[in-house]
Amino acid sequence: MSDNSLRVVWIYPDLLSTYGDQGNVLVVERRARQRGLDVQRLDVRSDQQIPTSGDIYLIGGGEDRPQRLAAERLIRDGGLDRAVSNGAIVFSVCAGYQILGHEFINDLGERQQGLGLLDVVSTRGEGERCVGDVLADIDTQLGLPPLTGFENHQGVTHLGQTARPFAKVRFGNGNGVGDGYEGAWNDTVFGTYMHGPVMARNPHIADLLIKLALDVNALPPADDRWYDALREERIAAATQNA
Repeated sequence: MSDNSLRVVWIYPDLLSTYGDQGNVLVVERRARQRGLDVQRLDVRSDQQIPTSGDIYLIGGGEDRPQRLAAERLIRDGGLDRAVSNGAIVFSVCAGYQILGHEFINDLGERQQGLGLLDVVSTRGEGERCVGDVLADIDTQLGLPPLTGFENHQGVTHLGQTARPFAKVRFGNGNGVGDGYEGAWNDTVFGTYMHGPVMARNPHIADLLIKLALDVNALPPADDRWYDALREERIAAATQNA
């Protein structure tokens, strides 16, 4: 990438785009343009090859069968693995998060191979479905304010030794294991169960991805008034419903 351009890739919007997750792409685009960057956005459908020259790759949530199809096609394609090897940033949500792990349970009730980009394994939870607003404290190493989002999943995700928890839950379920952790990350690859879309509720996550892609420590300030109002509203709702 050049110093004033950013290549953003939205992976399989025809399979993985539930609960407004495409909003994450819109927020990353807007936050980058607010800083004077020329954004090149590419929406890659499941019948197309994944480009390896992107800077930020975004993956959304999806139903069980589309999740299986997406995992199979991403493994056959191999482009996302190569992009990560080249230093690309990946942010995934729900089904996309599970796909980035070693395996998950598919719509056939079988163990499905994932990409192995995150050291996590997902199974199907035996209890009630995890649904509702979540408030969590993001890993201090990332230097971000509290996380607010909406979860809707039956899956349970276990973290391996090389995966760091993305956040520690105050209210909500997160990964569903019972240890209070939500999501996972390792170096340039991130996963979360948070919808919302999560970037609209947490624009600083979008800023983090942009900083990592640009390899800078800070970005010029942006107008956060709309985002701040939404965050305050949803954090208050999560607190009241806890």
